[in-house]
Order: sequence, then C-alpha cells, then structure tokens
Amino acid sequence: MTNKILMAALCFSILSCGVVKKKTSYGSQRKITVEAEDNSTPEGEEADEKEQLSGEIAEELTILEKSEDIIDTALSFSGVRYKYGGTSRKGMDCSGLLYVSFLEHDIYLPRVSFYMANEGKRIDLTEVTKGDLLFFTTSKRRKRINHVGLVVDIEGEDIKFIHATASRGVIVSSLKEGYWNYAFVKATRVL
Repeated sequence: MTNKILMAALCFSILSCGVVKKKTSYGSQRKITVEAEDNSTPEGEEADEKEQLSGEIAEELTILEKSEDIIDTALSFSGVRYKYGGTSRKGMDCSGLLYVSFLEHDIYLPRVSFYMANEGKRIDLTEVTKGDLLFFTTSKRRKRINHVGLVVDIEGEDIKFIHATASRGVIVSSLKEGYWNYAFVKATRVL
C-alpha cells in the first residue's frame, strides 16, 4: 500500500510538473505610474548659465567703466600744447596722449601711433564705441599711419575723438570734419 501511495504521488508530481494554473484578475484594478520626462535644465546648469551671463555683464560694465576712466584722463589734458615726443602736461603728441592715458589705468600701448595701430582688434566704423582708437594718415608723401585719436563720444553718426594736433594741442575733433574724414585709415578696439 505504501508502494501504491508512493507511486501515485510520483505519477502525480510527474504529470503536474510545469503545469501552472494562470490566475486571472478580471475586475481588480491595476495602477500604473509613469513618471514624466524632465526636459528642463538641471538647477546646476541653470545657475551656471546665470552666473556666466552675470559674469559677462560684469565684464562689460568693467570695460565701460575703464574706458570712461581712460577718456576722463585724456580729457584732463585738453589744452596742453603740442610737443613732438612729449608725454607730460608741458607738451605731448597724439600717441603720447594715449600712451599716458591708458598707462595710468594699467594698460600698456606702444609709444608710437604706427605700432599702436597693430594692437587690439580692427573694427568697422559702424561698431565704434567710446574708448576705441582711430588711426589716420596725415602725410601726403607717406601712406603710413602717423596719427591717433581716442573716441570720447558718439552723437548719432558723429564720432568725437580726442587727439593732439601740432597747431592747436590737445583737442576734441569730429570725424565728420573733412580733413579727418579724408585722413581716416582704421579703427581698433583695445579694451
């Protein structure tokens, strides 16, 4: 009898192996949760972008302040007589005026206008702002840059610049004046 029970149990287990009754759950409520995809920038990246933007604005403001300070320094020399090679209130030439004005604010420029013209980035006249440099050729015999001025103001399309002239010393002139307009060669930005 024990053999029969054993045999029956063995047969039952062999026949039932791998057969599983599938449990159905009709009517029971199944909840599925799907998380939305986050398309926004992470807070860290957004903060970095804001920092970068505020850093760029701060840099632009610093440049504007520095150019205003340089302009104020140059304007303080208004009326100083012309002296070739001069760099003081006793007399100065055009490149000496800019050399001293920039140097007072820890910006080194070459002492001669021809070499000064190689500094900075060349810009179109329509892009000129306060603090930019204007270069001229005033000699009919030589087509080499020999004069420089510093942009101090822009009124519409009229660009005002400070420079030192042999006849009138350190003055502010307009690029609209025929002589300076004709002699103009290029503009550069050093700040």
